Amino acid sequence: MSTLNGKRVLIITSNTGIERDELLSPLEALQQMGATVTHATIKGGDAQTFVQDTEKDVSVKSVFALAKLSATDYDALVVPGGTVNADTLRQDKDAQRLVKEFADAGKVVAAICHGPWLLIDAGVIEGKTLTSYPSVRIDLVNAKAAGWVDAQVKQCGANGWTLITSRTPKDLPAFNNAIAEALQGA
Repeated sequence: MSTLNGKRVLIITSNTGIERDELLSPLEALQQMGATVTHATIKGGDAQTFVQDTEKDVSVKSVFALAKLSATDYDALVVPGGTVNADTLRQDKDAQRLVKEFADAGKVVAAICHGPWLLIDAGVIEGKTLTSYPSVRIDLVNAKAAGWVDAQVKQCGANGWTLITSRTPKDLPAFNNAIAEALQGA
């Protein structure tokens, strides 16, 4: 796989409740491939990760608050899961705005696990086929997604932008590779 030199990726999270591997795996994998990866949180500052939503793990630095960011400065947006993280992000107007900006600009948007909750509230999933953590399936269907599939990774390129979704941390290698491939093709 060729490098992602010159590609800029934004990973957005809340300040707490993030599934550790769903933040750190894409962050580290994309950096190792040469992308410049920025992690931003709702408030800026540290983000508390968890192991399976219950056990506090590492704190991850964030330099930016979401309100200060724009899709024009990035090539891709990544939304990690964790139920607390995803439920908090979905209610944040700046997180919703960023998702909409990336979609409207025809860029790559990737969400894993419960991350598609934010895509629902941003109003970008109608007519798309996605995967997610199984309990999110009915929410996606009710929000007029074209369909839900039980797959490691689902890429949907309709309406001028690329949407990549995955189910759980065990799907992270396929998720990270799909993001890299989409960036190489962008």
